[in-house]
Amino acid sequence: MSTVPHRNRNPVIPVVLRRMRTPLLVLLSAYAIAVLGFSLIPGQDDQGEPWRMSIFHAFYVVSYTGSTIGFGEVPYAFTEAQRLWATISIYLTVIAWLYAVGSLISLLRDPAFHVALDHLRLRHSIARMDEPFHMVCGYGDTGALLVRAITERGGRAIVVESDAARIQALNLREHMPHVPAMHLDARNPEHLVMAGLRNRWCTSVLAVTDDDRTNLKISLAAKLLHPGSHVICRAESDQAADNMASFGTDHVVNGYEHFAFRLQLAITTPDLHQVYDWLTGIPNTDLPERARPPAGRWIVCGYGPLGQAVTRRLLQTGIDVVVVEEQVNEVASGARLVRARATHADALREAGVMEANALLACTDDDADNLSTVMAARQLRSGLFIAARQNALRNKPLFEAAETDLTVEPSYIVSSQVLAILNASLLNDFLDAANEQETSWQRQLAEAIRELAGGRIPVSWTVRVSRKRTPVLADCIEAGKPLALRDLMRDPMDREQSLDCIPLLLRTDADDRLRPAADSPLALGDNILFCGTPRSERTMQRILRNRDLLDFLRTGEHRPGGWVWRQLRSKKKGNPSTGLP
Repeated sequence: MSTVPHRNRNPVIPVVLRRMRTPLLVLLSAYAIAVLGFSLIPGQDDQGEPWRMSIFHAFYVVSYTGSTIGFGEVPYAFTEAQRLWATISIYLTVIAWLYAVGSLISLLRDPAFHVALDHLRLRHSIARMDEPFHMVCGYGDTGALLVRAITERGGRAIVVESDAARIQALNLREHMPHVPAMHLDARNPEHLVMAGLRNRWCTSVLAVTDDDRTNLKISLAAKLLHPGSHVICRAESDQAADNMASFGTDHVVNGYEHFAFRLQLAITTPDLHQVYDWLTGIPNTDLPERARPPAGRWIVCGYGPLGQAVTRRLLQTGIDVVVVEEQVNEVASGARLVRARATHADALREAGVMEANALLACTDDDADNLSTVMAARQLRSGLFIAARQNALRNKPLFEAAETDLTVEPSYIVSSQVLAILNASLLNDFLDAANEQETSWQRQLAEAIRELAGGRIPVSWTVRVSRKRTPVLADCIEAGKPLALRDLMRDPMDREQSLDCIPLLLRTDADDRLRPAADSPLALGDNILFCGTPRSERTMQRILRNRDLLDFLRTGEHRPGGWVWRQLRSKKKGNPSTGLP
């Protein structure tokens, strides 16, 4: 019967024993032989009488002899036999020491030893975790963006990555708080457990590797081994997404489908597209102002998962689509196929580039996409051009190409994952906003633009409950009036509001978009906000401070420290103290 190694065993000990067992046995044997010889060979004391060393005395002599310290012949001068044995012992023990030290140096340079040492150190680091953390499986472009965004908001993350070069890249970056990185294969359930999957502080598992099968295995392991964790998976195909959703994966993010949906929004409802782009972007980065894609004929160069998703969305919108792809024989019904390489000018002419309104270069090779962009620009200078950027390191090349729209799948996936983690109501709000009038969407876009100050705002959710916000729960249960505006007041000036917008108020009865500031709050309510990082930090402080909330609610400042509470309690027992 096969056995699985116990996950709590120290991984360093087997490596040390495997490499140092023989050197240690050789060293011990050399010392034992030398000690035995000194204890058996007779000597003479200062009176010329026979004398033998004890085992302890012999070990003492061998210790300073073998280490080449050489204290001399003590306590009495050696006989010729003892000197001969001392000479033999010197060579014997020095050679044994050289062999042992050489083996030790080899051990210290052994990659397996360093891996085991890193695993032990990281396992201790995870065991000391005393706050919620996210397990990020995969440290490619998407994983790097997620880790940076999580740590910038003060969250904790653990990275599991099988590529040693990516682990080194992570260790070279300064993240506060520190991000433990484990060089493990996330497809192995034992490795996930070793990384902290069953730790009670592991709140979510983010499977964002570049391989759908790997993400599927991570999701399955997380659901079976830690059912209480929140699992978010990246998928690049509809089949993989359906498979992941079939066994209860909480969220499946398909970056290609999300871009196709955003492109459709940008063409049909540009104001809502701006709102969607800003609210789901990486917080505290530059607020993008993108050109509006045209609604005329589109040329899609490349028919992989992204090309297929975009083609379907454009056809649904009623837009003519021409697909340029050498490796396929058929495309979606309603689209025209040109079987050729899009990097060639003749293929673009055949696709009708001179009559088209827009072109999307979306192969999985950045060089081909840039070649297509340059060829299209030479043929027609005023063409709207979008291009897929597969690797973030190629960003300078795409900026130099001056494309009208750059498709970054890793950025899209990471922004969607962050939206799920930080603001659980955001997707519901965006779905509801899609049903509103164009004027309502325009007003919301203008409000966010004015609020943001050129930076992507932060989105967060506040849940009014005994567990999440006990200060609010105490206030409501005490019968004190509490309105939405009380959470939005600035402690520096309670007559001023924080730089935030309430987007959605979900009550037991209904959902209210852009709720009024005087809306009363009750237990069980959920509020979605967007605003500046400072406004989020300030609101979190309000939610934890009972005295600050009372001040913002009433305008009366009542000292509430421990000493003051003790004085007030004494006043109740002795009114003559004169305390207020």
